[in-house]
Amino acid sequence: MQHRPAVFAALLGLTRAGSAIGDFWVQSDFCARVKGASDDHPVIYVDPATDTKTTHGTVDGRKACLKHCLTYTATQAIVAGAGARALGIRVHPAAAAAALAISFTTHYAADRRVPGKSLLETIATKTGKGGFYKLADFGINGAFHLDSAWHHGWETVAAVVATTKATTR
Repeated sequence: MQHRPAVFAALLGLTRAGSAIGDFWVQSDFCARVKGASDDHPVIYVDPATDTKTTHGTVDGRKACLKHCLTYTATQAIVAGAGARALGIRVHPAAAAAALAISFTTHYAADRRVPGKSLLETIATKTGKGGFYKLADFGINGAFHLDSAWHHGWETVAAVVATTKATTR
């Protein structure tokens, strides 16, 4: 299949764009702040419109992360689907579903950042990057950068999966 590298590059670019839009434009302030909440590490959310303060634990954290990952994955699906159509790429439905499932699952795993218990913090600590994960100085946020690198890696895997049985129009 001579077109697969080009299809991969296109789908990776499209899913990367969808990811950025989903993470930074579609995600609500509430989800961004509450998705890592737990009963041991509650999050106090201040509504920017009303100044109302509410406290959120594990259940709310899981719900906020789930809602974010659903809107994030839907955004990726819309951007990648529209872009693929515009580029004349036919993505096999099962491959698209598998790619989006990879994106959704790995995004949820990374974004449920419960202090001291999150997947990314655990991986960072075990690989000698714990100090960088906790860095929040000099204009750098280590957790954010490791989170981005995690997502980029899995989006690459998802783009490879999405090219399975892809054709051009």
